[in-house]
Amino acid sequence: MLGVEAFLDEMKKVSNEAYRVLKKGKMCAVMIGDVRKYGKVIPLGFRMMQCFLQTGFTNNEIIIKEQHNCLSTNYWRKQNNNFLLLAHEYIFVFQK
Repeated sequence: MLGVEAFLDEMKKVSNEAYRVLKKGKMCAVMIGDVRKYGKVIPLGFRMMQCFLQTGFTNNEIIIKEQHNCLSTNYWRKQNNNFLLLAHEYIFVFQK
């Protein structure tokens, strides 16, 4: 399993390659969710979005998708933790 920084380094490679192969005006979409580590939310979606923006893409849309039937939901509901579930994902629509 990749750490956050290693994941973002790989996503920079993905964004560079996507930018290279797409023709001007064309789009790509990426779906990603945030993560929680040691009780803290890591805004992975927005950090990944920055990789694409720094490559040269523009952001056409940010769609927030509610997650249903997540495998870990029942586990976390049974815990006595004082935090909210991360029950959404982002779909970023980028344009070259």
